[in-house]
Amino acid sequence: MKYTKYLIVAGLGVLLLVGLDVFRYAESGPIDQELIHNKDTCTDIIVGKNASVDGSVITSHTGCCPECRVHVVPAQTFKKGTMAPVYYGLQDVKKPLREYGKVIGTIPQVAKTFKYFHTGYPHINEHQLAIAESTMSQKEELQVDRETGKQIMTIEQAAVFALQRCRTAGGAVKLITFLVEKYGFLPSCGPESECLCIADPNEAWVLEVFSVGKKWTPGSGELGAVWAAQRVPDDHVTVVPNWSIIKEIDLNSPDFMASKNYKQVAIDHGWYDPQGSKPFIWQEVYSPILREWASSRLWLFYSTVAPNYKKWSNKKLDKSMKNYDAYHQYLEPVSFYPFSIKPEKKLSVQDVIAFQRSVYPGTIYDMTADRDWLVPDGSGGLKKSPLTTPFPTKDMRELLDITYRRMVSRGGYGMVAQLRSWLPDAIGGVYWFYLDNQHTSTYVPIYAGVQQISPLYKTYDPDKFSENSARWAIDFVDNLLYLKWQEGIEDLRAVRDPLEAKFFKEQSKIDAEALKLYKKSPKKAKKFLTGYTGSSMEKVVEMYKDLRSLLITKYTNNKQGT
Repeated sequence: MKYTKYLIVAGLGVLLLVGLDVFRYAESGPIDQELIHNKDTCTDIIVGKNASVDGSVITSHTGCCPECRVHVVPAQTFKKGTMAPVYYGLQDVKKPLREYGKVIGTIPQVAKTFKYFHTGYPHINEHQLAIAESTMSQKEELQVDRETGKQIMTIEQAAVFALQRCRTAGGAVKLITFLVEKYGFLPSCGPESECLCIADPNEAWVLEVFSVGKKWTPGSGELGAVWAAQRVPDDHVTVVPNWSIIKEIDLNSPDFMASKNYKQVAIDHGWYDPQGSKPFIWQEVYSPILREWASSRLWLFYSTVAPNYKKWSNKKLDKSMKNYDAYHQYLEPVSFYPFSIKPEKKLSVQDVIAFQRSVYPGTIYDMTADRDWLVPDGSGGLKKSPLTTPFPTKDMRELLDITYRRMVSRGGYGMVAQLRSWLPDAIGGVYWFYLDNQHTSTYVPIYAGVQQISPLYKTYDPDKFSENSARWAIDFVDNLLYLKWQEGIEDLRAVRDPLEAKFFKEQSKIDAEALKLYKKSPKKAKKFLTGYTGSSMEKVVEMYKDLRSLLITKYTNNKQGT
Protein backbone atom coordinates (compact mmCIF):
# COMPACT_ATOMS: atom_id res chain seq x y z
CA MET A 1 0.00 0.00 0.00
CA LYS A 2 2.80 2.41 0.82
CA TYR A 3 4.43 1.57 -2.53
CA THR A 4 1.20 2.59 -4.27
CA LYS A 5 1.24 5.85 -2.35
CA TYR A 6 4.80 6.42 -3.51
CA LEU A 7 3.85 5.99 -7.17
CA ILE A 8 0.89 8.34 -6.81
CA VAL A 9 3.00 11.02 -5.18
CA ALA A 10 5.71 10.61 -7.81
CA GLY A 11 3.17 11.10 -10.56
CA LEU A 12 1.64 14.09 -8.87
CA GLY A 13 5.09 15.58 -8.28
CA VAL A 14 5.94 15.39 -11.97
CA LEU A 15 2.62 16.87 -13.04
CA LEU A 16 2.69 19.68 -10.53
CA LEU A 17 6.32 20.66 -10.66
CA VAL A 18 7.25 20.19 -14.30
CA GLY A 19 3.96 21.09 -15.92
CA LEU A 20 2.69 24.54 -16.79
CA ASP A 21 1.21 24.97 -13.33
CA VAL A 22 4.59 25.04 -11.56
CA PHE A 23 4.06 28.66 -10.60
CA ARG A 24 0.92 28.05 -8.61
CA TYR A 25 3.21 27.75 -5.60
CA ALA A 26 4.11 31.38 -6.15
CA GLU A 27 3.79 33.01 -2.76
CA SER A 28 6.25 30.89 -0.88
CA GLY A 29 7.40 27.97 -2.91
CA PRO A 30 6.07 24.60 -1.85
CA ILE A 31 5.08 25.68 1.64
CA ASP A 32 1.34 25.83 2.24
CA GLN A 33 -0.26 29.20 1.70
CA GLU A 34 -2.63 29.03 4.65
CA LEU A 35 0.38 28.67 6.94
CA ILE A 36 2.39 31.58 5.56
CA HIS A 37 0.06 34.19 7.03
CA ASN A 38 -0.55 32.42 10.32
CA LYS A 39 0.80 33.93 13.51
CA ASP A 40 3.02 30.94 14.33
CA THR A 41 5.67 31.63 11.71
CA CYS A 42 8.50 33.72 13.18
CA THR A 43 11.43 32.59 15.29
CA ASP A 44 13.68 35.24 16.86
CA ILE A 45 17.06 34.53 18.47
CA ILE A 46 19.14 36.99 20.49
CA VAL A 47 22.81 36.50 21.36
CA GLY A 48 24.41 38.84 23.91
CA LYS A 49 27.82 40.36 23.19
CA ASN A 50 29.58 38.10 25.70
CA ALA A 51 27.78 35.03 24.37
CA SER A 52 28.89 35.50 20.76
CA VAL A 53 32.20 34.27 19.37
CA ASP A 54 33.27 37.70 18.09
CA GLY A 55 31.75 40.03 20.69
CA SER A 56 28.90 41.16 18.46
CA VAL A 57 25.30 41.46 19.59
CA ILE A 58 22.99 39.37 17.40
CA THR A 59 19.27 39.51 16.82
CA SER A 60 17.43 37.56 14.14
CA HIS A 61 14.06 36.96 12.51
CA THR A 62 12.64 34.20 10.29
CA GLY A 63 9.41 33.41 8.49
CA CYS A 64 8.49 37.02 7.85
CA CYS A 65 5.49 38.39 5.95
CA PRO A 66 4.91 38.31 2.14
CA GLU A 67 6.48 41.77 1.61
CA CYS A 68 10.05 40.53 1.17
CA ARG A 69 11.35 43.28 -1.13
CA VAL A 70 14.20 45.09 0.60
CA HIS A 71 15.06 48.68 -0.24
CA VAL A 72 16.83 51.64 1.34
CA VAL A 73 14.75 54.46 2.78
CA PRO A 74 17.22 57.38 3.01
CA ALA A 75 17.65 59.81 5.87
CA GLN A 76 15.36 62.82 5.46
CA THR A 77 14.78 66.27 6.96
CA PHE A 78 11.39 67.84 7.62
CA LYS A 79 10.00 71.28 8.38
CA LYS A 80 8.65 72.03 11.83
CA GLY A 81 4.99 71.07 12.13
CA THR A 82 5.16 68.24 9.57
CA MET A 83 3.04 65.21 10.38
CA ALA A 84 4.25 61.66 9.71
CA PRO A 85 1.71 59.23 8.20
CA VAL A 86 0.75 56.07 10.08
CA TYR A 87 0.27 53.23 7.57
CA TYR A 88 -1.75 50.05 7.61
CA GLY A 89 -0.70 47.41 5.08
CA LEU A 90 3.08 47.49 5.33
CA GLN A 91 3.13 43.69 4.94
CA ASP A 92 1.31 43.75 1.59
CA VAL A 93 3.59 42.69 -1.28
CA LYS A 94 1.02 43.58 -3.96
CA LYS A 95 1.44 47.34 -3.60
CA PRO A 96 4.08 49.21 -5.67
CA LEU A 97 7.56 49.43 -4.18
CA ARG A 98 7.95 52.48 -1.90
CA GLU A 99 4.22 52.65 -1.27
CA TYR A 100 3.45 51.63 2.29
CA GLY A 101 -0.28 51.06 2.54
CA LYS A 102 -3.31 53.05 3.62
CA VAL A 103 -2.82 56.11 5.83
CA ILE A 104 -4.97 55.61 8.94
CA GLY A 105 -3.56 58.41 11.09
CA THR A 106 -0.65 60.77 11.67
CA ILE A 107 1.86 61.61 14.41
CA PRO A 108 4.23 64.58 14.73
CA GLN A 109 7.29 64.23 12.50
CA VAL A 110 10.84 64.78 13.75
CA ALA A 111 13.31 67.22 12.19
CA LYS A 112 15.55 64.47 10.84
CA THR A 113 15.13 60.74 10.28
CA PHE A 114 17.79 58.05 9.87
CA LYS A 115 18.33 55.78 6.89
CA TYR A 116 16.95 52.26 7.30
CA PHE A 117 16.35 49.11 5.26
CA HIS A 118 12.67 48.55 4.59
CA THR A 119 10.75 45.29 4.23
CA GLY A 120 7.28 44.30 5.49
CA TYR A 121 8.88 44.17 8.93
CA PRO A 122 11.80 46.64 8.81
CA HIS A 123 14.93 45.35 10.48
CA ILE A 124 17.97 47.64 10.70
CA ASN A 125 19.08 51.26 10.36
CA GLU A 126 22.32 53.11 9.66
CA HIS A 127 23.25 53.22 13.37
CA GLN A 128 23.24 49.44 13.88
CA LEU A 129 19.87 49.46 15.60
CA ALA A 130 18.16 46.19 14.64
CA ILE A 131 14.63 44.94 15.34
CA ALA A 132 13.25 41.42 14.93
CA GLU A 133 9.56 40.52 15.29
CA SER A 134 7.61 37.46 16.44
CA THR A 135 3.83 37.41 16.72
CA MET A 136 2.62 35.88 19.99
CA SER A 137 -0.80 34.76 21.23
CA GLN A 138 -3.09 36.65 23.61
CA LYS A 139 -6.33 35.95 25.42
CA GLU A 140 -9.55 36.57 23.53
CA GLU A 141 -10.63 39.39 25.83
CA LEU A 142 -7.63 41.48 24.72
CA GLN A 143 -7.98 40.91 20.99
CA VAL A 144 -8.86 43.72 18.61
CA ASP A 145 -8.55 44.41 14.91
CA ARG A 146 -8.91 47.37 12.60
CA GLU A 147 -12.65 46.83 12.15
CA THR A 148 -13.48 46.61 15.85
CA GLY A 149 -11.17 49.13 17.52
CA LYS A 150 -9.83 52.69 17.40
CA GLN A 151 -6.16 51.72 17.71
CA ILE A 152 -3.86 52.69 14.79
CA MET A 153 -0.28 51.71 15.71
CA THR A 154 0.81 48.34 14.31
CA ILE A 155 4.05 46.84 15.57
CA GLU A 156 5.72 47.13 12.15
CA GLN A 157 4.79 50.81 11.88
CA ALA A 158 6.14 51.44 15.38
CA ALA A 159 9.36 49.66 14.34
CA VAL A 160 9.65 51.95 11.30
CA PHE A 161 9.40 55.02 13.52
CA ALA A 162 12.01 53.56 15.89
CA LEU A 163 14.48 52.85 13.09
CA GLN A 164 13.95 56.35 11.71
CA ARG A 165 14.37 58.09 15.08
CA CYS A 166 16.48 55.96 17.45
CA ARG A 167 20.13 54.98 17.82
CA THR A 168 19.92 52.54 20.75
CA ALA A 169 17.85 49.54 21.74
CA GLY A 170 16.76 51.17 25.02
CA GLY A 171 15.67 54.29 23.16
CA ALA A 172 13.70 52.17 20.69
CA VAL A 173 11.88 50.38 23.52
CA LYS A 174 10.86 53.72 25.02
CA LEU A 175 9.68 55.19 21.71
CA ILE A 176 7.74 52.11 20.59
CA THR A 177 5.98 51.79 23.92
CA PHE A 178 5.11 55.48 23.94
CA LEU A 179 3.55 55.08 20.50
CA VAL A 180 1.43 52.03 21.34
CA GLU A 181 0.30 53.57 24.62
CA LYS A 182 -0.71 56.89 23.05
CA TYR A 183 -2.13 55.73 19.71
CA GLY A 184 -3.28 52.24 20.66
CA PHE A 185 -1.63 48.95 19.66
CA LEU A 186 -3.32 47.54 16.55
CA PRO A 187 -2.50 43.88 15.80
CA SER A 188 -1.87 43.20 12.12
CA CYS A 189 -1.07 39.46 12.17
CA GLY A 190 -4.40 38.16 13.34
CA PRO A 191 -5.79 39.83 16.47
CA GLU A 192 -2.70 38.73 18.37
CA SER A 193 0.07 40.17 20.56
CA GLU A 194 3.61 40.95 19.40
CA CYS A 195 7.20 40.62 20.54
CA LEU A 196 10.16 42.65 19.30
CA CYS A 197 13.79 41.62 19.86
CA ILE A 198 15.57 44.97 19.76
CA ALA A 199 19.36 45.20 19.70
CA ASP A 200 22.25 47.59 19.21
CA PRO A 201 26.02 46.90 19.35
CA ASN A 202 25.98 46.95 23.15
CA GLU A 203 22.76 45.32 24.36
CA ALA A 204 19.49 43.63 23.47
CA TRP A 205 15.95 43.83 24.82
CA VAL A 206 12.85 41.65 24.49
CA LEU A 207 9.70 43.80 24.27
CA GLU A 208 6.28 42.15 24.52
CA VAL A 209 3.14 44.11 23.66
CA PHE A 210 -0.45 43.03 24.32
CA SER A 211 -3.68 44.71 23.26
CA VAL A 212 -6.24 46.13 25.67
CA GLY A 213 -9.40 45.09 23.83
CA LYS A 214 -12.06 46.65 21.66
CA LYS A 215 -13.38 49.30 24.07
CA TRP A 216 -10.28 51.51 24.14
CA THR A 217 -10.55 55.00 22.63
CA PRO A 218 -7.85 57.67 22.19
CA GLY A 219 -9.58 60.11 24.53
CA SER A 220 -10.31 57.63 27.31
CA GLY A 221 -7.24 58.50 29.35
CA GLU A 222 -6.34 54.80 29.41
CA LEU A 223 -3.18 53.36 27.92
CA GLY A 224 -3.62 51.84 24.45
CA ALA A 225 -1.47 48.78 25.22
CA VAL A 226 -0.03 46.72 28.05
CA TRP A 227 3.65 45.88 27.70
CA ALA A 228 6.78 44.62 29.42
CA ALA A 229 10.43 44.58 28.38
CA GLN A 230 13.42 42.68 29.71
CA ARG A 231 17.10 43.08 28.91
CA VAL A 232 18.96 39.96 27.81
CA PRO A 233 22.11 39.48 29.94
CA ASP A 234 25.29 40.05 27.93
CA ASP A 235 26.45 36.45 28.42
CA HIS A 236 23.05 34.92 27.59
CA VAL A 237 21.06 33.87 24.56
CA THR A 238 17.31 33.58 24.15
CA VAL A 239 14.65 32.52 21.66
CA VAL A 240 11.15 33.86 21.00
CA PRO A 241 9.06 31.15 19.28
CA ASN A 242 5.80 33.08 18.79
CA TRP A 243 5.22 32.99 22.54
CA SER A 244 5.71 35.22 25.56
CA ILE A 245 8.98 34.47 27.40
CA ILE A 246 9.01 37.21 30.09
CA LYS A 247 8.18 35.85 33.54
CA GLU A 248 8.41 37.82 36.81
CA ILE A 249 8.98 41.56 36.46
CA ASP A 250 11.22 43.55 38.80
CA LEU A 251 10.85 47.26 38.12
CA ASN A 252 13.52 48.01 40.73
CA SER A 253 16.02 46.43 38.34
CA PRO A 254 17.40 48.38 35.35
CA ASP A 255 16.88 45.21 33.32
CA PHE A 256 13.08 45.63 33.27
CA MET A 257 10.58 48.12 31.94
CA ALA A 258 6.78 47.87 31.89
CA SER A 259 3.67 49.93 31.31
CA LYS A 260 1.97 51.47 34.34
CA ASN A 261 -1.03 49.20 33.74
CA TYR A 262 0.99 45.96 33.41
CA LYS A 263 -0.76 44.43 36.43
CA GLN A 264 -4.00 46.40 36.46
CA VAL A 265 -5.29 45.03 33.15
CA ALA A 266 -4.90 41.50 34.51
CA ILE A 267 -6.54 42.46 37.80
CA ASP A 268 -9.50 44.05 35.98
CA HIS A 269 -10.05 40.85 33.98
CA GLY A 270 -9.80 38.65 37.06
CA TRP A 271 -6.62 36.93 35.86
CA TYR A 272 -4.57 37.98 38.87
CA ASP A 273 -5.45 38.49 42.54
CA PRO A 274 -3.07 41.01 44.16
CA GLN A 275 -4.20 39.77 47.59
CA GLY A 276 -3.44 36.15 46.75
CA SER A 277 -0.32 34.14 47.42
CA LYS A 278 0.72 33.54 43.83
CA PRO A 279 3.37 35.78 42.21
CA PHE A 280 2.57 37.82 39.12
CA ILE A 281 3.98 35.82 36.18
CA TRP A 282 3.64 37.92 33.03
CA GLN A 283 3.67 35.10 30.45
CA GLU A 284 1.10 33.06 32.39
CA VAL A 285 -1.25 35.97 33.05
CA TYR A 286 -1.53 37.31 29.51
CA SER A 287 -0.95 34.24 27.30
CA PRO A 288 -3.44 31.44 26.60
CA ILE A 289 -2.52 27.77 27.02
CA LEU A 290 0.89 26.90 25.53
CA ARG A 291 0.87 25.42 22.03
CA GLU A 292 3.16 22.78 20.58
CA TRP A 293 4.49 24.95 17.78
CA ALA A 294 6.02 27.17 20.49
CA SER A 295 7.12 24.54 23.01
CA SER A 296 8.88 22.51 20.32
CA ARG A 297 11.13 25.43 19.41
CA LEU A 298 11.81 26.28 23.06
CA TRP A 299 12.89 22.68 23.60
CA LEU A 300 15.04 22.52 20.47
CA PHE A 301 16.86 25.79 21.16
CA TYR A 302 17.60 25.37 24.86
CA SER A 303 18.47 21.68 24.68
CA THR A 304 20.85 22.53 21.82
CA VAL A 305 22.71 25.53 23.28
CA ALA A 306 22.77 24.28 26.90
CA PRO A 307 22.26 20.50 26.87
CA ASN A 308 23.55 20.10 30.43
CA TYR A 309 21.57 22.94 32.01
CA LYS A 310 18.87 20.56 33.19
CA LYS A 311 17.28 17.26 32.24
CA TRP A 312 15.45 18.28 29.10
CA SER A 313 12.52 16.27 27.78
CA ASN A 314 13.53 13.33 25.60
CA LYS A 315 12.12 14.12 22.16
CA LYS A 316 14.70 12.36 20.04
CA LEU A 317 13.86 9.31 17.96
CA ASP A 318 15.54 5.97 18.48
CA LYS A 319 15.59 3.21 15.90
CA SER A 320 12.31 1.78 17.12
CA MET A 321 10.71 5.23 16.73
CA LYS A 322 8.85 4.60 19.99
CA ASN A 323 9.03 8.31 20.82
CA TYR A 324 6.95 9.06 17.72
CA ASP A 325 4.01 7.85 19.80
CA ALA A 326 2.16 11.11 20.53
CA TYR A 327 0.32 9.61 23.49
CA HIS A 328 3.53 9.23 25.48
CA GLN A 329 5.27 12.47 24.50
CA TYR A 330 6.45 14.86 27.19
CA LEU A 331 4.23 17.93 27.63
CA GLU A 332 6.22 20.33 29.78
CA PRO A 333 4.73 23.69 30.89
CA VAL A 334 6.08 26.98 29.54
CA SER A 335 7.62 27.67 32.97
CA PHE A 336 10.01 24.77 32.30
CA TYR A 337 12.00 27.07 30.00
CA PRO A 338 14.00 30.08 31.20
CA PHE A 339 13.76 33.61 29.84
CA SER A 340 17.36 33.29 28.67
CA ILE A 341 20.33 31.02 29.24
CA LYS A 342 24.13 31.03 29.21
CA PRO A 343 25.15 28.82 26.27
CA GLU A 344 27.73 26.10 26.87
CA LYS A 345 29.72 27.46 23.95
CA LYS A 346 29.59 30.88 22.36
CA LEU A 347 27.46 31.26 19.24
CA SER A 348 28.38 32.69 15.85
CA VAL A 349 26.20 34.10 13.10
CA GLN A 350 26.59 30.73 11.35
CA ASP A 351 25.27 28.95 14.45
CA VAL A 352 22.16 31.13 14.43
CA ILE A 353 21.69 30.44 10.72
CA ALA A 354 22.01 26.70 11.32
CA PHE A 355 19.26 26.88 13.93
CA GLN A 356 17.08 28.99 11.65
CA ARG A 357 17.36 26.23 9.02
CA SER A 358 16.38 23.47 11.42
CA VAL A 359 13.82 20.86 10.38
CA TYR A 360 14.11 18.84 13.63
CA PRO A 361 16.14 15.93 12.21
CA GLY A 362 16.02 12.82 14.39
CA THR A 363 13.29 14.15 16.70
CA ILE A 364 9.59 13.52 17.17
CA TYR A 365 8.94 16.65 15.09
CA ASP A 366 10.83 15.35 12.04
CA MET A 367 8.28 14.95 9.24
CA THR A 368 10.80 12.97 7.15
CA ALA A 369 10.72 10.25 9.84
CA ASP A 370 7.11 9.34 9.11
CA ARG A 371 6.85 5.67 8.10
CA ASP A 372 4.64 6.57 5.16
CA TRP A 373 7.76 7.77 3.31
CA LEU A 374 9.16 4.21 3.24
CA VAL A 375 9.27 2.34 -0.08
CA PRO A 376 10.67 -1.06 -1.20
CA ASP A 377 14.47 -1.11 -1.46
CA GLY A 378 14.57 -3.94 -4.00
CA SER A 379 16.08 -6.39 -1.53
CA GLY A 380 13.03 -7.25 0.51
CA GLY A 381 13.39 -4.31 2.86
CA LEU A 382 12.31 -0.68 3.01
CA LYS A 383 14.13 2.59 2.41
CA LYS A 384 13.23 6.26 2.53
CA SER A 385 11.62 7.47 -0.70
CA PRO A 386 13.74 9.90 -2.76
CA LEU A 387 10.71 12.21 -2.59
CA THR A 388 10.96 12.48 1.20
CA THR A 389 10.97 16.15 2.19
CA PRO A 390 10.82 18.01 5.50
CA PHE A 391 8.31 20.33 3.80
CA PRO A 392 5.50 18.08 2.54
CA THR A 393 2.72 20.13 1.00
CA LYS A 394 -0.80 19.94 2.36
CA ASP A 395 -1.81 17.62 -0.48
CA MET A 396 1.14 15.33 0.22
CA ARG A 397 0.40 15.23 3.93
CA GLU A 398 -3.23 14.34 3.30
CA LEU A 399 -2.29 11.61 0.85
CA LEU A 400 0.35 10.05 3.09
CA ASP A 401 -1.32 10.66 6.46
CA ILE A 402 1.60 12.75 7.72
CA THR A 403 0.96 14.79 10.83
CA TYR A 404 1.94 18.43 10.29
CA ARG A 405 4.81 19.70 12.46
CA ARG A 406 5.88 23.31 12.51
CA MET A 407 9.52 23.54 11.33
CA VAL A 408 11.83 26.36 12.44
CA SER A 409 12.58 26.85 8.76
CA ARG A 410 9.69 28.43 6.87
CA GLY A 411 8.93 30.43 3.76
CA GLY A 412 9.06 34.21 3.40
CA TYR A 413 12.26 36.04 4.20
CA GLY A 414 14.39 36.81 7.23
CA MET A 415 17.71 37.88 8.61
CA VAL A 416 20.48 37.67 11.18
CA ALA A 417 21.69 41.11 12.31
CA GLN A 418 25.34 41.18 13.41
CA LEU A 419 26.08 44.35 15.40
CA ARG A 420 29.71 45.25 16.20
CA SER A 421 30.63 48.10 18.52
CA TRP A 422 34.33 48.29 17.58
CA LEU A 423 33.66 49.36 13.99
CA PRO A 424 32.00 52.43 12.50
CA ASP A 425 28.26 51.85 12.16
CA ALA A 426 28.44 51.70 8.35
CA ILE A 427 30.79 48.71 8.58
CA GLY A 428 29.92 47.24 11.97
CA GLY A 429 26.30 46.43 11.19
CA VAL A 430 25.84 43.45 8.85
CA TYR A 431 22.34 42.39 7.87
CA TRP A 432 22.58 38.74 6.75
CA PHE A 433 19.47 38.53 4.60
CA TYR A 434 17.70 35.62 2.90
CA LEU A 435 14.65 35.24 0.68
CA ASP A 436 12.11 32.40 0.44
CA ASN A 437 12.75 29.34 2.61
CA GLN A 438 16.00 29.69 4.57
CA HIS A 439 16.55 25.92 4.43
CA THR A 440 17.15 26.22 0.69
CA SER A 441 18.06 29.90 0.46
CA THR A 442 21.41 31.71 0.76
CA TYR A 443 22.23 34.39 3.32
CA VAL A 444 23.78 37.46 1.72
CA PRO A 445 25.55 40.22 3.69
CA ILE A 446 24.08 43.74 3.55
CA TYR A 447 26.28 46.25 5.37
CA ALA A 448 24.61 49.11 7.25
CA GLY A 449 26.52 51.56 5.04
CA VAL A 450 24.95 50.25 1.83
CA GLN A 451 23.22 53.04 -0.09
CA GLN A 452 21.32 51.03 -2.68
CA ILE A 453 19.98 47.49 -3.03
CA SER A 454 20.28 45.37 -6.18
CA PRO A 455 17.07 45.49 -8.25
CA LEU A 456 17.06 41.68 -8.05
CA TYR A 457 16.25 41.87 -4.33
CA LYS A 458 13.58 44.55 -4.59
CA THR A 459 11.63 42.90 -7.40
CA TYR A 460 8.88 40.43 -6.58
CA ASP A 461 5.30 39.91 -7.73
CA PRO A 462 3.89 36.64 -6.33
CA ASP A 463 1.40 36.49 -9.20
CA LYS A 464 3.90 36.87 -12.05
CA PHE A 465 7.18 35.03 -12.53
CA SER A 466 10.19 37.21 -13.31
CA GLU A 467 13.72 36.33 -14.38
CA ASN A 468 14.84 39.54 -12.69
CA SER A 469 13.66 38.58 -9.20
CA ALA A 470 15.92 36.94 -6.61
CA ARG A 471 12.86 35.61 -4.77
CA TRP A 472 11.61 33.90 -7.90
CA ALA A 473 15.05 32.46 -8.70
CA ILE A 474 15.26 30.84 -5.27
CA ASP A 475 11.61 29.79 -5.29
CA PHE A 476 12.03 28.09 -8.69
CA VAL A 477 14.77 25.86 -7.28
CA ASP A 478 12.73 25.29 -4.12
CA ASN A 479 9.97 23.83 -6.29
CA LEU A 480 12.25 21.75 -8.50
CA LEU A 481 13.64 20.00 -5.44
CA TYR A 482 10.31 18.19 -5.18
CA LEU A 483 11.22 16.16 -8.24
CA LYS A 484 13.71 14.21 -6.10
CA TRP A 485 14.23 16.02 -2.80
CA GLN A 486 16.70 13.67 -1.13
CA GLU A 487 19.20 13.97 -3.98
CA GLY A 488 18.31 17.48 -5.09
CA ILE A 489 18.99 19.06 -1.69
CA GLU A 490 22.53 17.68 -1.84
CA ASP A 491 22.97 19.27 -5.28
CA LEU A 492 21.84 22.57 -3.78
CA ARG A 493 24.16 22.34 -0.79
CA ALA A 494 27.10 21.51 -3.05
CA VAL A 495 26.92 24.97 -4.61
CA ARG A 496 25.09 27.01 -1.96
CA ASP A 497 27.31 26.17 1.01
CA PRO A 498 30.63 27.15 -0.65
CA LEU A 499 29.19 30.47 -1.82
CA GLU A 500 27.80 31.29 1.60
CA ALA A 501 31.07 30.19 3.23
CA LYS A 502 32.91 32.53 0.88
CA PHE A 503 30.85 35.48 2.12
CA PHE A 504 31.88 34.70 5.69
CA LYS A 505 35.51 33.95 4.83
CA GLU A 506 36.00 37.25 3.04
CA GLN A 507 34.16 39.30 5.67
CA SER A 508 37.33 40.33 7.53
CA LYS A 509 38.93 41.38 4.25
CA ILE A 510 35.89 43.45 3.27
CA ASP A 511 35.77 44.99 6.76
CA ALA A 512 39.44 45.96 6.55
CA GLU A 513 39.16 47.48 3.08
CA ALA A 514 36.01 49.40 4.04
CA LEU A 515 37.64 50.68 7.25
CA LYS A 516 40.70 51.85 5.32
CA LEU A 517 38.46 53.80 2.96
CA TYR A 518 36.26 55.06 5.79
CA LYS A 519 39.19 56.73 7.54
CA LYS A 520 39.81 58.75 4.37
CA SER A 521 36.25 59.16 3.18
CA PRO A 522 33.09 57.59 4.69
CA LYS A 523 31.36 58.25 1.38
CA LYS A 524 33.89 56.12 -0.52
CA ALA A 525 33.59 53.34 2.06
CA LYS A 526 29.82 53.28 1.67
CA LYS A 527 30.17 53.18 -2.12
CA PHE A 528 32.55 50.22 -1.80
CA LEU A 529 30.16 48.35 0.51
CA THR A 530 27.23 49.08 -1.80
CA GLY A 531 29.14 47.58 -4.71
CA TYR A 532 30.18 44.53 -2.72
CA THR A 533 26.64 43.83 -1.53
CA GLY A 534 25.24 44.28 -5.03
CA SER A 535 27.75 41.88 -6.59
CA SER A 536 27.10 39.33 -3.82
CA MET A 537 23.37 39.46 -4.54
CA GLU A 538 24.02 38.95 -8.24
CA LYS A 539 26.19 35.90 -7.50
CA VAL A 540 23.37 34.38 -5.44
CA VAL A 541 20.83 34.78 -8.24
CA GLU A 542 23.26 33.47 -10.86
CA MET A 543 23.87 30.39 -8.71
CA TYR A 544 20.15 29.60 -8.44
CA LYS A 545 19.61 30.06 -12.17
CA ASP A 546 22.44 27.61 -12.88
CA LEU A 547 21.06 25.23 -10.26
CA ARG A 548 17.59 25.13 -11.76
CA SER A 549 19.10 24.10 -15.10
CA LEU A 550 21.00 21.32 -13.34
CA LEU A 551 17.96 20.06 -11.41
CA ILE A 552 15.54 19.99 -14.34
CA THR A 553 18.12 18.24 -16.51
CA LYS A 554 19.14 15.73 -13.85
CA TYR A 555 15.67 14.91 -12.55
CA THR A 556 13.43 15.51 -15.58
CA ASN A 557 10.45 13.18 -15.91
CA ASN A 558 11.96 12.00 -19.19
CA LYS A 559 14.31 9.96 -16.99
CA GLN A 560 11.74 8.70 -14.50
CA GLY A 561 11.11 5.35 -16.15
CA THR A 562 8.25 3.05 -15.18
